[in-house]
Amino acid sequence: METVVGRVAHYYPKVSVAVVVLDGHLAYGDLIHIKGPHDDFHQTVSSMEIEHQRIMEAERGQDIGIRVNQRVHEGDIVYRET
Repeated sequence: METVVGRVAHYYPKVSVAVVVLDGHLAYGDLIHIKGPHDDFHQTVSSMEIEHQRIMEAERGQDIGIRVNQRVHEGDIVYRET
């Protein structure tokens, strides 16, 4: 089962980081699914930051940076797998 936890707001290709605006709770180690018109992959959250500070979890309304394994695009949906 998957729950929507956010949407990609920006992608930094040189460092493979997606900025995600959260609609729900997300934690280090969660399995996520990123899906959009050009992207569809699963990965474990292995690095999360807010303003260049590492964090272990984040809540709805926060903008966070997540290191991603593949290219993503603005508007892609981020799901947490349960």
